[in-house]
Amino acid sequence: MEIVRTLRAVAATAAVAILSASAQSTGPETRIALKGHDPVAYFTEGKPVQGSPRYAHDWDGARYHFASAGNRERFAGDPDRYAPRYSGYCTGSMSKGIRNEGDPEIWTIVDGKLFLFGSGKGREVGLAARQRLRADPAGVQALAQKNWEALGRR
Repeated sequence: MEIVRTLRAVAATAAVAILSASAQSTGPETRIALKGHDPVAYFTEGKPVQGSPRYAHDWDGARYHFASAGNRERFAGDPDRYAPRYSGYCTGSMSKGIRNEGDPEIWTIVDGKLFLFGSGKGREVGLAARQRLRADPAGVQALAQKNWEALGRR
């Protein structure tokens, strides 16, 4: 009987230790870029395609999901070619020094680079920001890049 009590006590102590360890934060969770959309698909299919966590790849502080293993390998082989500028944050907001998530449905490719725009204040605002980039790619990119570096790439 004493052995059973001792075993129960050991098991309870172990369970508490395991639960405590799993409850401790190991740091912030890795951000899912593009809300899980496949960045390669914008180039190969000309549209946003939802990726799968099964085909994930971490790069530049974010986790990217892909629709296939092939797209993941393309990205891993040349992330600068496929990764969205500013890690998928809204280019229009970034040009104003604000970090907002980009909307995977509001995007454009300029000079072979993928840019996303937000829809937090409404789809029209994101679409207008996309038009500003298309009208003045060098100017908008210069402002966004300056702010991206000032805000800290994360």
